[in-house]
Amino acid sequence: MSHKILIIDDDHDILLTARMFLEQLEFDVTVMSDPAQVLTRLSKEHFDVVLLDMNFQRGLTEGVEGLQWLERIRQHDSEMVVILMTAFGDVELAVKGIRAGAFDFILKPWQNAKLHASILSALKLKHTHQEKEKYRNVARTLEGDVELPFMHILGESDAIKKLKENIRIIAPTDASVLILGENGTGKELVARSIHRLSSREEGSFIGVDMGAIPETLFESELFGHQKGSFTGAVTDKIGLFEAAHGGTIFLDEIGDLPLSLQVKLLRIVQEKSFKPVGGTQEVSVDVRIISATNINLEENVINGEFREDLFYRLNVIQIRIPPLRERKMDIPILAQHFLGKYSQESGKEIRTISSYALKVLLDYSFPGNVRELENIVERSVALETSNIILPESLTLSRYKKEKHKSEVADTDIPPEGINLEEEVGKLEKHLLRKALKRTNGEMKKAAQLLNIPYRSIRYRLEKYGIKDTRIL
Repeated sequence: MSHKILIIDDDHDILLTARMFLEQLEFDVTVMSDPAQVLTRLSKEHFDVVLLDMNFQRGLTEGVEGLQWLERIRQHDSEMVVILMTAFGDVELAVKGIRAGAFDFILKPWQNAKLHASILSALKLKHTHQEKEKYRNVARTLEGDVELPFMHILGESDAIKKLKENIRIIAPTDASVLILGENGTGKELVARSIHRLSSREEGSFIGVDMGAIPETLFESELFGHQKGSFTGAVTDKIGLFEAAHGGTIFLDEIGDLPLSLQVKLLRIVQEKSFKPVGGTQEVSVDVRIISATNINLEENVINGEFREDLFYRLNVIQIRIPPLRERKMDIPILAQHFLGKYSQESGKEIRTISSYALKVLLDYSFPGNVRELENIVERSVALETSNIILPESLTLSRYKKEKHKSEVADTDIPPEGINLEEEVGKLEKHLLRKALKRTNGEMKKAAQLLNIPYRSIRYRLEKYGIKDTRIL
């Protein structure tokens, strides 16, 4: 099947010449003189490469129109390969086009061999993208089967990998589990993952905030009650333990349970049976008990604030969730996940977090852990007016903001002035070398680290005369 090329130019002679040449090479060529129709055409028909003129209004040579249409095409299809064309050769214009996502830049009148070579290279890039996406889809499917139970337990740090491995090991057992972790670390997510990987997956998962149940309603909520057992008991009610029969019950904030209620919980943990309030018959349940706390229960046992017998019943298997400050390499992954979530919910197109904003997050200790990070990103999306999260929209502590401001202000302007372009170039070259050094000269990984397209890093290597990335 011949490859489809779309040419957009207001010069009919150019369209005719290009069409005749490319059709001789057995390309399927479509031409358009009005760029206003391009998005409609791209919605209805697939094209492999787009050749786009830079100027459409008579007398204009700045290429602004072409850059605007390039942006719209890339927004419509981020994988579309676009080659820009202009009769006015300008290196700065070419750089703008490449930075905006164009694959190549062709001067008119072109050399046929150059045009042909550029299109062939573009098609090769397109094929590479398609192959990568095909393998990505296969990988996503395979990873989805493996990672499905973990849902939003995101991260690539050793700590998170170890946590997931521990979950896989303990999930098939039916032993009680005590999850330890600071507020906001994701204790319920871990409990749900254990449930999903267990033989009880088809059963109910019932979560209970032990610290939020009033003492007077504790037995009724957990064990249920019979009609008329107390004022207001107008019907029979099934308790949470019975509702979890065949599944898992998650007792969150177990450390907040008063001593007077701990003894009432102990019997059902031991016997897996209870009497509803006002009832005379024992009710037996088959439930797995998972508890969680941010309190040092062993210390509370020593201090007489938590029953030792209940502690050992709940603490058959213990699993600890690391705080976010111990797995900082996961912060960019989590932040990008939350950014995608809240950008979509708010209808905004905020796609990335600036390197300065990311540095602020990486320098922060996150006392509220993942939950705090999520709240910060949600607020940032609400406050941000551009398409990138900037440090100014991050709501952190006053100390962290002042620290960041002082770091940014470290570089001052000397009395004799500076060459801004030269200084920016030095910084860009320095960061480029650092990224390549960190990735052992792998340009694709370095591009990802710098949040720029792969073709942009190739352009910068050539710009700064960096020929052998392996020696960096």
